[in-house]
Amino acid sequence: MEGKKMNSDLMDALETLEREKEISKESIFKAISDSLVTACKNHFKSADNIRVDIDEKTCAFHVIATKEVIELADDVMDPAIEISWDEAKLIDPEVQPGGFVEVEINSKEFGRIATQNAKNVITQKLREEERNVVYKQFSEKRHDIITGVVQRRVGRGFSINLGKTDALLPDQECVPGERLKQGGRIKVYVIDVTSTPKGAKITVSRSHPELVRRLFEEEVTEIKDGTVEIMNIAREAGSRTKMAVMSHNPNVDPVGACVGVNGSRVNAIVNELYGEKIDIINWSDNPGELIQNSLSPAKIVNVFADPDEKSANVVVPDSQLSLAIGKSGQNARLAAKLTGYKIDIKSESQAVDAVGFRVEDYLDDGYEDEYEEGYEGEYAEGDYAEGYEQDGEYPAGEDGNGEGEE
Repeated sequence: MEGKKMNSDLMDALETLEREKEISKESIFKAISDSLVTACKNHFKSADNIRVDIDEKTCAFHVIATKEVIELADDVMDPAIEISWDEAKLIDPEVQPGGFVEVEINSKEFGRIATQNAKNVITQKLREEERNVVYKQFSEKRHDIITGVVQRRVGRGFSINLGKTDALLPDQECVPGERLKQGGRIKVYVIDVTSTPKGAKITVSRSHPELVRRLFEEEVTEIKDGTVEIMNIAREAGSRTKMAVMSHNPNVDPVGACVGVNGSRVNAIVNELYGEKIDIINWSDNPGELIQNSLSPAKIVNVFADPDEKSANVVVPDSQLSLAIGKSGQNARLAAKLTGYKIDIKSESQAVDAVGFRVEDYLDDGYEDEYEEGYEGEYAEGDYAEGYEQDGEYPAGEDGNGEGEE
């Protein structure tokens, strides 16, 4: 009766572990089996002939030793692997010397040290299995977004609690100027999940462009069901994002679907990103049209794009040059990243005198021939210059002396 109660208690414990820790019973049974084999090894100095049989329905277990039958008891050299013929016939009357019999071992015979070692093996195996469960769960969320709670600052980053484990939000993956409050809930993008001896190491980001993609996939039904597709995203975290979208249904406006009624959808994402501005444009397979859209809200006179060189010359009205370039060159930088083209922006007046520009190729008849001085600029994909210079060069990492409109 006592054995049945013990088995019942063990079954209850296993079901609790499976429910709360998501550790399968099979894994626990294997841990128990390994621990009993270890106990035999510690007790008998060998476990090569040991196996453990466990009834997964009743939790009853049996430790079995396979022993060789020796004809005379005096010739038995190692009782752990050998048994006399007389003893063996009590188990199997038909057995002969040189044969083998299976002998059940009473685990109560194990010494205190062997028993403690067995418990340690079970504990270690359960911890390993729990780490494996956590790793598997979060590795499936790699390149996806999850919600976490800001815990504390750790080294050069923040610890984000994800429920069963913590993730690291490194400083370089934080949004410039964003203040994280302890206990605050935030959505983060899972960059990587690796398995370590101490458990899963999870690295997350708040500045990754794919965070914006995943937020829109959650918020916009048409993106989730594939009607609208996000073609590309260019982001300067904390400041502005440009996103190009297209519709696979001619009756669905992709930009309108992302913006939502009265801006409800895009505003939800802007709030999650603490006020980061988001420009949503129509994607086009025509490079010129795509570049024109990407420089929105500036008005464009004309665009000449060279697909082979991945470069484009753009002419804008003199009054629109600062808007096309953007504050500290941001609009042009993001347009270059979004399209993958090196973009050379000039005003109408500058295009007249610029080498390599044929103004008649760019100007429409409706534009006047009067020109005012402005700024010219060139931006390449991946160029993150924080300013622009009047001589038309925009080297990465150097500050310029002009500033446009937002």
